Amino acid sequence: MIKFDFETYLEGEVNTETFIAYSNSVDRARNDFLRENNMNDWYQFDMLLSEEELIDIEQTATYVRSKAELFIVIGVGGSYLGAKGIIDALTPYFKKDYPQIIYAGNSLSGEYLESLIDYMQDKEVVLNVISKSGNTLETSVTFDALYKSLKARYNEEEIKERIIVTTDKESGYLLEMAKRIGCKRFIFPTNVGGRFSTLTVVGLFPICVAGIDIRSILDGARSAKQNRRDYYKYLAVREHMYSKGKYVEVFNVYEPKLEAFTEWIQQIFAETQGKFKKGILPIPMVNTGKLHSLGQYLQEGTPIVFETSIDVEKNSDYYVEKYSRYMDTMNSIALKSVASAHHAEGRYTGIITIDEINPYNMGYLYAFFSIVSTLGAYMAGNNYANQPGVNKYKEIMRSQLNI
Repeated sequence: MIKFDFETYLEGEVNTETFIAYSNSVDRARNDFLRENNMNDWYQFDMLLSEEELIDIEQTATYVRSKAELFIVIGVGGSYLGAKGIIDALTPYFKKDYPQIIYAGNSLSGEYLESLIDYMQDKEVVLNVISKSGNTLETSVTFDALYKSLKARYNEEEIKERIIVTTDKESGYLLEMAKRIGCKRFIFPTNVGGRFSTLTVVGLFPICVAGIDIRSILDGARSAKQNRRDYYKYLAVREHMYSKGKYVEVFNVYEPKLEAFTEWIQQIFAETQGKFKKGILPIPMVNTGKLHSLGQYLQEGTPIVFETSIDVEKNSDYYVEKYSRYMDTMNSIALKSVASAHHAEGRYTGIITIDEINPYNMGYLYAFFSIVSTLGAYMAGNNYANQPGVNKYKEIMRSQLNI
């Protein structure tokens, strides 16, 4: 169960007339998006995967859980961040059963890579390397190093069973390597960008390895797609805030398990909308801890910020006798106290409430934020699918490395 409150702590700034005023522009953006035929396959939540493909994911995940103590997901950006957000949200803090899931290939830290190679030496390892092009720099460097480490430990037949490649179906270094050694391959969908790939095999396979119900995730995504009223309202709020000079949106969560999820939210908005001197800067914030560092600015700093907070009604049963409250209730009280205090200073907060963190709700939220980030880009006149600024630094870096 998910509830959206865009009124209580936005009172005085937005009202019914606000939502009506922006409804036509949201409609136009949605129609433009639906007419687009390029890079939009992620939106077809009911058609992304066939029953045979779902079974293949589930069976391969079962195999990995039986084979590996350590499952290493090698990828950068959307190739891993969306999956990590769901896995972190739905996995116990101190998980004891195998496999342990580690993420690599998302930096150029030599120290991290050396430490990982050392850590994996006495463990049964399976790698899932993810790159649509097959030549993403961080991913390529990391995979080559881990593959070399595996070759020092296992024969060719065993290595084949310990590498799973997710890449383009037609070309690229990873595709050729996978064919050469005969390892398991998944296809990175052609018309899906990395940050939108969480609900394809790219994200769902690692999520399934973690033992999470991927079918329920997809059910939640389909529901979000149908619930146009809430994402129309959210888009109206963002557009209105932007028109008032609110150029920063803080995404608050009060459950640390959702930290990686907010990092994915940051990516989905920043890369989808932050172009041509336009866009709202998305900032993730895990409370109540960050209230002791950023709370002062949000309360009384330069008034360029509005907030979207995600409340979880029930995630544990820990009861604090001193205050006669469950801790989840205390978290909700903290969230609403902050929203009330900020509202008194003319700072505005929308609240999304989920009854609990479960696969259905996470699928819903992933689809919701994918849709609103995309429609917001259309409303701004931006190409939602590209990231030309990122490509510029890559071009400079590749020239410096002579590659």
